[in-house]
Amino acid sequence: MNVLTSITVLGFLIFFHEMGHFLAAILQGIYVDGFSIGFGPSIIQKRFKNITYSLRAFPLGGFVSFPDEEVNNIDPKDPNLLKNRPVFQRVIVISAGVFANLILAYTILIVNVTTIGIPFDPDPGILVLATQPEKAASLAGLQAGDKILKIETSTLGVGDQAVSTLVKEIQNSSDNPISITIDRNGVLKDLTLVPKNIDGKGTIGAQLQPNIKKETKKTKNIFELFKYTNNEFSTLLVKTIQGYKGLITNFSSTAQQLSGPVKIVEIGAQLSQQGGTGILLFAALISINLAVLNSLPLPLLDGGQLVFTLIEGFRGKPVPVRVQMVVTQSSFFLLVGLSILLIIRDTSQLLIVQKLLTQ
Repeated sequence: MNVLTSITVLGFLIFFHEMGHFLAAILQGIYVDGFSIGFGPSIIQKRFKNITYSLRAFPLGGFVSFPDEEVNNIDPKDPNLLKNRPVFQRVIVISAGVFANLILAYTILIVNVTTIGIPFDPDPGILVLATQPEKAASLAGLQAGDKILKIETSTLGVGDQAVSTLVKEIQNSSDNPISITIDRNGVLKDLTLVPKNIDGKGTIGAQLQPNIKKETKKTKNIFELFKYTNNEFSTLLVKTIQGYKGLITNFSSTAQQLSGPVKIVEIGAQLSQQGGTGILLFAALISINLAVLNSLPLPLLDGGQLVFTLIEGFRGKPVPVRVQMVVTQSSFFLLVGLSILLIIRDTSQLLIVQKLLTQ
């Protein structure tokens, strides 16, 4: 059931993205002849007012299609063809999907804050959410639920600053022991971490966050509501952008953090176990990720189409079709190849698959 919920959320986010393109075109009077969720063969297809709506076999994306004047017997100079519209109108259509996902993510965060509330100010220390088997944190005896209060002889502060202080110390101490003091169910314990050296930086294999209470409180007024939502939205957006930037600038160390469709569904299923809050958080995170991903300047993505359109605006004429085809085909093989690798890797990491492989 949780997996089905995760897939449903993904489908809704893709639908919302494509609806952004669709409405941006329709509201400007631009011809549209297709609206599809998914790729591959159609499962459900319905034509209404010269537009074919379809649900396809592989729900890993979607598209809005525009008519070919030769096939549809349309005058090539018809002003309502997308290619004949001014550059700024085409930019609106191309960018609408990204803005739709960002608006949706912001709206979801508002709903989440309104219904669930906002967390109390963090307590001192850092909360350990999870540890990876056979990594430095696990080997040192660190457990999920522990609160790290001190590192060496220094007391950690509160919030993100405390996490940042600890992470920097870990990164600068690869293969060197670090003494920490933790609070485990009210009992203080001293542990020794030995961060493992990966690409010149120390890592311990633990998921850390500020020491925040599970309880939440209602916002006092609308100003506090939007202040908190703005902060959450900007934080998620900046971290997502930084993640993609790190993938480009330091691929070797960030490649293992990439998640394909299988892993995304698995994470969504885990978050949905937490109820409405987990589902809303998953939807906001993925919606922001879809927006940032589609902004990348790859021809098969919105960002690539935007680049071609802006170049046309500067040149005063379209980029040669042959150039577009070469770049697009290269991008297609890159994205498909990466997707296949991610699916294979993520599937092999599923618990049920690992059990089958060990039998």
